[in-house]
Formats: sequence, C-alpha cells, structure tokens
Amino acid sequence: MTKFIIITGGVVSSIGKGITSASIGRILRSHGLKVGAIKIDPYLNWDSGTLNPYQHGEVFVTYDGMETDLDLGHYERFLDVELPGISNITTGKVYKSVIEKERKGDFLGACVQIIPHITDEIKEMIRKTAKIEDFDVVLVELGGTVGDIESQPFLEALRQLRNEEGHDNVLFVHVTHIPYLKAAGEFKTKPTQHSTKELRSTGVNPDMIVCRSEKPIDNNMKKKIAHFCDVPLDAIINTPDASSIYEVPILMDKERVGEYINNRLKLNLDTDPSKLDAWGKIVKSLKKQDPLVKIGIIGKYIELEDAYISIKEALLHGGGENEVKVDVVFVNSDVDSLNKEVLSDLDGILIPGGFGERGIEGKLEAVDYAIENNVPIFGICLGMHSMVIQFARRVGLIGANSSEFSDDLEYPVIDMMEEQKRVKNIGGSMRLGSYDCKLVDETMAKSIYNQDLIKERHRHRYEFNNDFKEQLVESGLILSGFSPDDFLVEIVELKDHPWFLGCQFHPEFNSRPNNAHPLFVSFIKASYEHSKNK
Repeated sequence: MTKFIIITGGVVSSIGKGITSASIGRILRSHGLKVGAIKIDPYLNWDSGTLNPYQHGEVFVTYDGMETDLDLGHYERFLDVELPGISNITTGKVYKSVIEKERKGDFLGACVQIIPHITDEIKEMIRKTAKIEDFDVVLVELGGTVGDIESQPFLEALRQLRNEEGHDNVLFVHVTHIPYLKAAGEFKTKPTQHSTKELRSTGVNPDMIVCRSEKPIDNNMKKKIAHFCDVPLDAIINTPDASSIYEVPILMDKERVGEYINNRLKLNLDTDPSKLDAWGKIVKSLKKQDPLVKIGIIGKYIELEDAYISIKEALLHGGGENEVKVDVVFVNSDVDSLNKEVLSDLDGILIPGGFGERGIEGKLEAVDYAIENNVPIFGICLGMHSMVIQFARRVGLIGANSSEFSDDLEYPVIDMMEEQKRVKNIGGSMRLGSYDCKLVDETMAKSIYNQDLIKERHRHRYEFNNDFKEQLVESGLILSGFSPDDFLVEIVELKDHPWFLGCQFHPEFNSRPNNAHPLFVSFIKASYEHSKNK
C-alpha cells in the first residue's frame, strides 16, 4: 500500500519545502524504495506555462509534455526519476475537472460544493499519480504557506486523505523558519509556534517539524519547539543553511529523519546512514573549489535566478563530472549591459531559452563575440535561434531574424511551423515533452552523445527554417541533429570553432547530479581548456 508524506510550509514562502521534500525522497530512495512526488500549486492557472518567470521562476517540462512548477525539477534531480505531468496539481486543473464533470451530469444534479466535490477531486488526483508506477511512497508538497485562503481546500483534502488511508500510511511534515534576531543575539521560535497552531486549526497535526535556520539551533530550542508544538523531540529536525542544496539530504540524515519516518510509517527499512555514502561523494565533487571555470548565462530574467535553475544546476553537474568548480555568472542580455570587458572575463557563454524580442540583440552580440574570440558557446532553444540568426547575418543575410520578432522579414531563418500557426491559444504550444533526435555521423554532437538516436525535452513553437538550409550549410554551418524524418533541425554546430553548439531542445531537464548531461560535461570541459589558454 502506498504511503504518503505531506509537506506543508509556514511563516514565509520560499522557505525550502521543495528541497526538504526532495531530500526526504533521496533518503528513502537510498534505501531502495520507489518514490514518487507531487507538487500542489494553489494558483488558478491551469499550469505554469503562461506564467512570467519573474512570477514563478522556471517552467519545468516533463517527459510527457506538461509545463510544471520548477520543484518537479528538484524532485527529478534528487530522486533520479522521470515524473509524469499529472505530478503537478493546480487549483485550475481541479476546478476545470470538476466543472467538466458537472457539465456531463456526473453529479446527478447535486449542488457542487468545495466539500465534497473539490476535495474528492484533489484526493482522486493524488491517488491517480500514486498508482501510475505503484510507488512505495509519494511525497506531496503543498505550495504556499498555511493560512493562505487558496490553500484551504487542499489542506482539508489532505486531512481527509489521512483519515481515509489510515494513520500508519500518511505522515505530515511542516517546514518552518526560525529567525535569528541579530540585535537580540538569539533565535525566535514564536513564528514556528504560531504557524503550527494555524496548521492544527485546520485539523492537521504535524508529525514532524523541519526548522529552517541561518545557523544550527541547539537541543534546548528543539525541546522548546517540541513542547509547545506537541511533536516528539526526535521529530524536530533542523536544517541550517548549506553550501549546496545537494547537502541537505546528508544534513537531514544526520538528524535521523529516515529512522523516524521508518518507524512512524512502519516501512521496515534498514536505516543505516551509510546508505547515502554515494550521494556524499557527489556532494563532495560539487563542493570542489578549484580549478575555477566562469560561465556566463546571457539572459533577460537574471534578477530571479530561479528562472534558469535547471540550467544552473546542469552546469554544476558538468563541473562535478570534470572536477572543476563552476562559477555561474548571470549577465543581462540588454545590449547596454554587454561589453567586451564583461564577456572577456568569461570562460564559456551559455544562451538559454526564452520568449519575446527583449534582450535578443544582446544575445546576438554575445554569439558574435564567441565566434570572433573562439569562446565556447552553448545555445539552448532561443539560444540556438540566436546562433543561427547571427551566423546568417555574418555570411551576408543582412537583417536575418526570427519571425517571432517580426512579420516582415526578407530572411526569416527561424520560423514557426505551419501546424503551429493555426494554434490561437498561447498555452497550446505544439512541441512539448520528449522527442527523438537523430545524430549525424562525424559531428561534435555525435561524439559527445556517442549514440545514433537520443531523446530530449522540447518547449517551443519556432524552428530552423529549412528554406535557408542549403545556403547556411554551404557557408559553414553544420546541422548535426534532425528529427527522425529528417525534417526538423535539432542541433547546429560551426566549423573551425573550439565549441559552438546550439540545440532546439532543453538538455538541462535531463541532467542529474549523479549523471551529468553529456552536453554540459563537454561544454564545461571545453570552457576549462579555454580558461587555461586565456
């Protein structure tokens, strides 16, 4: 029977529920359990696909094409699994499903209400995800903080889930913040006490409290929290700030989290802490301080680094594989922010995906600089488009651009596929999820992957325009990856350049700390070689 671990948050948002949840999953995974994960986002949007990155950070894309919350990326990286799109539940999805059922007459004319119809739908979605791969344990993270109006139906549904599944099959973890008041020189537990009180007012009693803090708290403070919040002392877990998110499972393991969960859910596991030894080696490699490689991400959402979280983590994975420290520098793609001094300080340049014209000229300048100065450059999605556009301009197609940015172009080297032109709904992008890509012999891509056929995740509408294929190839552009039918160009390279590769897909979604993506490994290696020759 599937066990459920529910993670709620209190005091402040962005406290680290996602990393806490993923870390618990990593601990259980190390003991051989099959662990799944669900993220509940209480917003009314159907998915995160149309949300501004400033609002919600990166949009993570699952293998089956769902645009989801970035926490699913953390789950996949920590658990080393591929999660289905239904692992992201939103208020929009819940209400849409209930309304569709009501329109079909499924409720036989009953007055549709929050309880039982909305709460039943939430529970049905959770159980459906649990059954997909017959998980031993499913982590369910509830976004936001306890007390939010939009979270109330979900808390009620989760309370009902505990009653229906049984005490031994559902465990509640509450993540709170223990602030340190510098003026007073002490930690304060009152916010945690009030947050727990708020949670208990909904009928949910936490089984474990994870206390986030800037510095470690002592045992006396744990006793105080246990006493006032009515939680066993061994279930008060402290996770102080760590140098790496991948260190959190080790910190929690030292707090004997696995042992407590094992006993509380009657999992009958061997909770030997040494199970995380392999993970510890990964953490050690990622904490290496030298040699240093400086990689610049040329983007327009740099004020919120979460907008590029999967790319940043994939770069760190590549650094660990090469035994170098990667210093990720976020460079504003606004053309006024880019200059040779900024770019000359970089060992490698990465141009990420994105939408819209803002910042595109700065990205094109970065491509031009990389070509002129033989700097390793990696383009992803819009980054690949930028590489194609700038290359086309350099070989005589003056004014070349993407039809995403202008309708009146003489050289639309990037264009929308015909079937996508018929899509009117902005959320109806047609290339989402995993697609096959056939690699061309005797290319850099083929040597990096060492495979004939790969599978990568996509999120875009615009493609390389085949009308310019012959002209650009004759000018020196290498097309090294295609869709299996040879119609869509998926990867481009450049002759006589140390490392110039653009891909239409998003390889960062498939990178893991214990299995770095080969493109990132190769890119970091080339950037390190460039740093030695500067």
